[in-house]
Amino acid sequence: MLLPYRGRLAPSPTGLLHLGHAATFYAGHQRAKAAKGTLLLRIEDLDPHRSKPHFTEAILEDLAWLGIQWQPPVLYQSQRLPLYRKALDQLLAIGQIYPCHCSRKDLAAMMHAPHEDTDDEPVYPGTCRPALNVQQRETPFQPNINYRFRIPDEAVIRFEDRNLGPQSFIAGKDFGDFLIWRKALNNDSDASLPSYQLACVVDDADTQITEVVRGRDLLKSTARQILLQRALNLHTPAYFHTQLLTDEHGIRLAKRHDALAIRTLRQQGLTPTEVLRMAAASMTTVTSDS
Repeated sequence: MLLPYRGRLAPSPTGLLHLGHAATFYAGHQRAKAAKGTLLLRIEDLDPHRSKPHFTEAILEDLAWLGIQWQPPVLYQSQRLPLYRKALDQLLAIGQIYPCHCSRKDLAAMMHAPHEDTDDEPVYPGTCRPALNVQQRETPFQPNINYRFRIPDEAVIRFEDRNLGPQSFIAGKDFGDFLIWRKALNNDSDASLPSYQLACVVDDADTQITEVVRGRDLLKSTARQILLQRALNLHTPAYFHTQLLTDEHGIRLAKRHDALAIRTLRQQGLTPTEVLRMAAASMTTVTSDS
C-alpha cells in the first residue's frame, strides 16, 4: 500500500538560512506539493549553546517569505527528549551501543552534528569499543558518559537515492561507530542529549515521514541512520539528496556566509523569485557515484 507523501524541513536555529537552505527547502516544498502531500517543519534545537530564539524567528519568517508552506504545528526537538531517551533505552537493552570514555579533546572533531560546518566526522578508531563476547546488555544509563552505536563491521549499506541514484557505503571504512548520546558538558547546567543521528531517526519515524529531502553532504548520515532504523525496527523512508551550492571560490555554503543569507538578500531588495533563481544557478554538478 502506497502511503500518502509526508516530507519535512529540518533547519537548526544556529544561524541565518542561506541560499543553500533555500534551494533544498524549496525542493522539499515542491516535491510535497507535486505529490499532494504534507510537509512538516521541525526545528532541530538540541544544541543549547548555539540555538537561539532569534534564529528560529528568522527561519520562520524567511521560509514564509520564500513561499514555502508547511503544516502546523512546528515541532521542536528540545521538547521531544522523552522519545529519544526511549530509543536509547531500546538500544541499551539489545547491547547495540556502548559507553565511550574518550576525553572531550579526543572527541572534539567528532561531536558536531553533520549538518554543521564540517563535511563529516572522522572514523572512530574503536578506542572504547568492547569485544563482542563481553558486551553487556541492559546496563543502566549513565548520564555523564557519551554513548556510541556499534556498527556491523564491513556491512554494506545500499540505498537508491531519488536524485543521485544508487548509493553504497561500507561500515568501518566510510564511517565508524558513531555518537548516539552526548553527556552533559557542565553537570550543573546542561542535560545529556541525543546526537543528531538518533534524534533525526526517531523524529522521522514518529512523524511518519515517507521521503527525506536534504543536502548531499548528509549521504553518509543516511547510511548511519538506516542502520539505526534497522536496530530500532523502524521504517526507512525514501531519500532525495539535493546538489550543493558553493560560493565564488567553490566552497560549500555555510552559515558563516552572511552575504548570501536569505535575510541579507531580502534587505537588499531581492524578491523571492530572484533568490530562488540565484540558488538554482549556484548549484554544483553532482554525479550519481558520490
